[in-house]
Amino acid sequence: MRKSNLAPPGRRQVIFTGAAAVLLASVTPGWAQIAEPRLTSPTLRPNASSFRVNDWRDHFDTLKNGVILADTTSMMLQFWSEDGTIAKLYPTSVPLSDDLTRLGYTKVVRKLIGPSWAPTPAMKLRNPEWPDFVGPGPDNPLGTHALYLSWQYYRVHGTNDTRKIGRKSSNGCIGLYNEQIEELFALAKVGTQVKLI
Repeated sequence: MRKSNLAPPGRRQVIFTGAAAVLLASVTPGWAQIAEPRLTSPTLRPNASSFRVNDWRDHFDTLKNGVILADTTSMMLQFWSEDGTIAKLYPTSVPLSDDLTRLGYTKVVRKLIGPSWAPTPAMKLRNPEWPDFVGPGPDNPLGTHALYLSWQYYRVHGTNDTRKIGRKSSNGCIGLYNEQIEELFALAKVGTQVKLI
């Protein structure tokens, strides 16, 4: 057996090597993103998370009445005004599971400041301890503003529980911070096109 001439690493060398490994590991994902080939669609950008920015043209024929695109994968909602001069991007909460998620096209049919809330029959079956009705206020799960969609029981609304944003936490609706639903509420109108993807 051949004897190695290398001395065992000293304490400083171990610390330096460990620090270099941590530094390399922390920047490698960034290098990997730079080295990634460009996506064929100019509307999607590489990102370490599921976040992506969409182009309205990939989902709607026109901007008539403005459009809202709620992406349940990236947990983001995008809005474009009818004239195309306003584009907004908001983080959202999304449904807890696929069976609570409805995807496809709908539209805003009603707008309400200070909405009241009542659980759907399916919610009541899952959670019989829930109240039958909650009026406007800090305990209301719909927050301060709600955009009612043409699908029964589905809303884009605020939330008084800010921990829900950026998570799978709703029973089917798309939730925004109260400050952001207030802004979207002012921009959207009855007839605004909506798509959940």
